Amino acid sequence: MAEGGAPYTTPDDLRTTLEEAGVFRTTAVDGVYHRSWDWERVLRGVEQHVMGKRVATDAPRRWFPPVMPREEFLKTDYLRSFPDLVGSIDVFDGTDKEHRALLAVLEDGGDWTSHLTPGEVVLPSSVCHPLYGTLPTDVPEDGLDEECSGWSFRHEPSLDPARMQMFRIYEYVRIGTPAQALAHRDEWLDRGLAALGELGLPVRSEAANDPFFGRVGKMLAANQLESSLKYEMVVDLTDVRPTAIGSSNYHEDHFGDTFGLHLADGTPAHSSCIGFGLDRITLALFAVHGVDVAGWPAEVRSALQC
Repeated sequence: MAEGGAPYTTPDDLRTTLEEAGVFRTTAVDGVYHRSWDWERVLRGVEQHVMGKRVATDAPRRWFPPVMPREEFLKTDYLRSFPDLVGSIDVFDGTDKEHRALLAVLEDGGDWTSHLTPGEVVLPSSVCHPLYGTLPTDVPEDGLDEECSGWSFRHEPSLDPARMQMFRIYEYVRIGTPAQALAHRDEWLDRGLAALGELGLPVRSEAANDPFFGRVGKMLAANQLESSLKYEMVVDLTDVRPTAIGSSNYHEDHFGDTFGLHLADGTPAHSSCIGFGLDRITLALFAVHGVDVAGWPAEVRSALQC
């Protein structure tokens, strides 16, 4: 443990502690981890805790699989902004002859994946991406509230335990007028900070921007930051950098325009979301409270029901 400030000096220190306790295990691929059952119990408690803070208790609740239709994914424009993070699933749909050719390459230690073709599904990079194409195109006057939870993938291999390639997020999404979307973003930033504070996490908010790709991406990131579209909820887990464990985001009319979601006056709907990084919050809890869940503060275990 580091003295004062963050619980750990470096990400390596945190990962080593989790591995030695059997909470977290690395694999042959950086950023792909196995989690213990204690981790799962805590994560499910985190999900129930943050879900309990939502306003519209009658909002549709959806659990998405770790894949989504490729065509729906392309509509999000994520590929244009973050090509380095995207994960596409390839499949084999060849003949017996082509299968034999694949096996020959495999036996020779070659690149057998060259015999695969893109499948109809990709790995979603954000949990809300599969949502927008399923919504009614005519948004009601009082807007739409939607809840979604599931797996996300981002190709950013790292030994930092906070940078998992596969992770789970819970999102509470609002689609409506600009005022409705902004109010949701701002209200849920406060609600999110309060919910995480109840778990004993020293969390704070910071204006943030996404890592858009390329030269144009730098302009997009600067505009996002200047326009205050995104706020992250961060915790100091190591002395290296703050760790974002959630974010509150205003998308403007991006998804409304892309997916044909219209307000009564015919203009594209705006949207916003609060995203809780369930695996990262769980990581923060183990970093802050220790690897023995039974020794955590009683009020934290009560809130998580574990």
